[in-house]
Amino acid sequence: MSLSMACNNYVCHEHNHRLLLSRTSLLIAVSLVFMSIESAASDYSFKSYSHGKPDKQRMLSTMIGAQGVIYCRSGTKFIPLKGALARISCLAVDTRGYETAPFSILSKPADANGYFLATLSPSEVEDGWRLSECKAFLHSSPVSSCAVPTDANRGISGALLSSYTLINNGKMKLYSTRPFVYSPGSRPISSPSG
Repeated sequence: MSLSMACNNYVCHEHNHRLLLSRTSLLIAVSLVFMSIESAASDYSFKSYSHGKPDKQRMLSTMIGAQGVIYCRSGTKFIPLKGALARISCLAVDTRGYETAPFSILSKPADANGYFLATLSPSEVEDGWRLSECKAFLHSSPVSSCAVPTDANRGISGALLSSYTLINNGKMKLYSTRPFVYSPGSRPISSPSG
């Protein structure tokens, strides 16, 4: 083995050793950064203030709203159905723990874009009642030529209101439904895309 070959092997070994140390140092530095972030985060409790699942025991501590869009299916097109109504039905439990008869509210008539909104304030519910489940349904169409409700997105069977966004500085829990559809025909149709 020549001296130049040994030097080259030594240089190669030294280069690889430095590269390994450099990578190890980088890995340690990144790990320290993540550990310090994790340590700092443990001092705080992260809570979602904009989205959430309903608290079945106290669903109506604030005003609730349900929004969505109602369409008329005309051939392959989905046309916003101005004036259509949705119904929100809720089950409740009274102060003694008994389930009450379902009660319902109607949305305001849908606007020119088919958008509807139904609201329920705590004052509209009996004192001590707790809402246990609310669903949105199609209620009525103002257009007689497009008045057959479909179960697209559970418009007939009821779309469960299951997650919400807090709006108005946390004063309203706003639930959203997928689009509901009326049809001029009598056969079930699929949901509108997009």
